[in-house]
Amino acid sequence: MRPDGRAPNKIRPVRIIPRFIKYHPGSVLIQMGDTVVLCVATFEKTLPSWLVGKGEGWLTAEYSLLPGSTLERTPRETGGLGGRTQEIRRFIGRSLRAAFDLDKFGGYTITVDCDVLQADGGTRTASVTGGFVAVVLALRELSQKGLIPPRGVVKTQVAAISVGIVNGEPLLDLTYEEDSMAEVDMNVVMTSKGEIVEIQGTAEGKPFSRETLQKMLDIAWEGLQELFQAQREALK
Repeated sequence: MRPDGRAPNKIRPVRIIPRFIKYHPGSVLIQMGDTVVLCVATFEKTLPSWLVGKGEGWLTAEYSLLPGSTLERTPRETGGLGGRTQEIRRFIGRSLRAAFDLDKFGGYTITVDCDVLQADGGTRTASVTGGFVAVVLALRELSQKGLIPPRGVVKTQVAAISVGIVNGEPLLDLTYEEDSMAEVDMNVVMTSKGEIVEIQGTAEGKPFSRETLQKMLDIAWEGLQELFQAQREALK
């Protein structure tokens, strides 16, 4: 039995609250158990220098742990971003770009700010899942203003989930306590079509087999179905 009573292949209760910030339609609060992340997608009429004149758009992400989000205060990164933060923001950006046709919002950059209000494992995966909803809501705003086409911008849904091996057993959607004990730690990003966007998997001790990898991917896909449904409900 897991500490919170879940079965091995069950995710934590998920809640996605759209339009959470008054000033930004593309804002979402996502709760995965005790992990809470605020995702806000904003757009600017600007582009990175390497995209200027190419007729393409861009989507990027920012990520931060707020000081009170963890048991002990997490210092603000005022002296420059740490390596973990850089890696996570790139992970979120890559994952979300897979869901959208960037050519359809040429000339605009969408930035997804993911601020962790409370951390209990799976903050980066919750950021991807909530970030997708935030971007769709921001794109709807652009479409309503006639700035981008009404259709074809969203190619597919994208969501992410963590999965690991704890005491020899595959577990889905790890809490911090479970993640700290995991023999294998993995983050899986997939589309609603069943395509893999990214897999981050690490053996903390001894290597793991292909059979174990397949089991982990199978239960990850089960959990992602619930996240895709939660996204659809939030976007209604």
